[in-house]
Amino acid sequence: MKISVQDIHLNVLNMRTRMPFRYGIASLESVPHLFLRVTAEVDGTTAVGVAAEGLPPKWFTKNPDTTFAEDLDEMLAVIRQAVAFTLDMPAASTPFDLWHEVYLRQLEWAAGMSYPPLLWGFGVTMVERAVIDAFCRATGRTLAHAMRDNSLGVRLGALHEELAGSKPADLLPERAKRTMIIRHTVGLADPLTDSDVPLEERLTDGLPQSLEASVQFYGLTHLKIKLSGDTSADIDRLQRIARIMETHAPADYAHTLDGNEFYTEVGPFQEFWETIQAESTLRSFLNRALFVEQPLHRDFALGEAVRADLQRWDGRPPLIIDESDGEMRSLGDALACGYAGGSHKNCKGVFRGIVNACLLAHYRRQDPTQAFILSSEDLCSVGPVAMIQDLTVAANLGITHAERNGHHYFAGLSMYPKQVQEQVLATHGTFYRRHKKGYPALDVRQGRVDVSSIVDAPFGYGFDLDTTQFTPLDAWNVASLAE
Repeated sequence: MKISVQDIHLNVLNMRTRMPFRYGIASLESVPHLFLRVTAEVDGTTAVGVAAEGLPPKWFTKNPDTTFAEDLDEMLAVIRQAVAFTLDMPAASTPFDLWHEVYLRQLEWAAGMSYPPLLWGFGVTMVERAVIDAFCRATGRTLAHAMRDNSLGVRLGALHEELAGSKPADLLPERAKRTMIIRHTVGLADPLTDSDVPLEERLTDGLPQSLEASVQFYGLTHLKIKLSGDTSADIDRLQRIARIMETHAPADYAHTLDGNEFYTEVGPFQEFWETIQAESTLRSFLNRALFVEQPLHRDFALGEAVRADLQRWDGRPPLIIDESDGEMRSLGDALACGYAGGSHKNCKGVFRGIVNACLLAHYRRQDPTQAFILSSEDLCSVGPVAMIQDLTVAANLGITHAERNGHHYFAGLSMYPKQVQEQVLATHGTFYRRHKKGYPALDVRQGRVDVSSIVDAPFGYGFDLDTTQFTPLDAWNVASLAE
């Protein structure tokens, strides 16, 4: 097999949230949504592949001293560099080999820059996703088939030596999930009840605004709750959330907690955890916590001091990394520290997600008594490409519940031209529903979505999407977000 990339286009569609999304030190209200379109040749067949992602503030880097414009410049710089390396690449034998060579070139380039791995790796993942899409289209395969027959060429041992000799099909589930549980994000600024929303801020778009309304509207069974780092405020908010879930959710509801990197040492987080555990009103609620995500800042989370403190803490909850998962060995290092696992997001890499899922499956077989967790977290992604491709990978990795929040903070796919909206509804009529205003809205029922149409497509979205109809990146500027 030979695969090469002949051309790449970058285009932008500005998006505005229907209400602010506050996470960590940032608040998202408008964002450029970037499309990367490749034209690739696979064994003489030419095909187009697309990847997309919103470019959010303060996630790839968590520097409070930079502006959003400065953050955007860095995100676009790493994407442009990965594009340049890709276009300079000779034909590769497999999509994995092409990705791996681009990754290594970007790694060498980034060594002389100040960009952290999570950021410079993001540029590579944009190309990676579009190449996988083009490959699936050119060969007539779904991602599920390409992963399991390993026509993608994944070499597990190249990333984790302990997996040498194994293939993805040896360790992944036999087939993709057909439905997935939606784990609803409760952002730091989100109203918990309708009465929390000031009259002048109440939305009339026919979608739920508060947590209580969302639980009833979507039949939610799973939550992801953002913590603020303020123990008193977090206790009060958790108590209110617990009352809502006990009143409106099914008896078997569950949740995860996101520590948002507010802690630099294990001790203060352990004190927080033991404090909330001592609250009798939260005991039952905290027993439903599946894991705590990234309580420690990425600069400290995998350090030797953390390793020693975690291993001394016998009563710790299951902890996973997210923002600390910037390098090939990050998950293995986290497991050695005492974490229970990590998270998948396409913005951290499809191939890395596949390999990490295989690594955790390998450890489960070695020690079935331990819980090794691979979660699916969200970057406020929206369809019809970014969110759909992300869920497609999660479904193929066997993940049962995925954090999704793009459908909550944005008004469905109302930002797209009508023609695109109709393409989406025609292709994914069980994944999206037609909102009363005509646009596609995620069809969450009893807390679940039907992902059958997206896992049966080549790589998620399935139809021919002309991304060149959006603003060329070279003609776009950050000031346009305020228009």
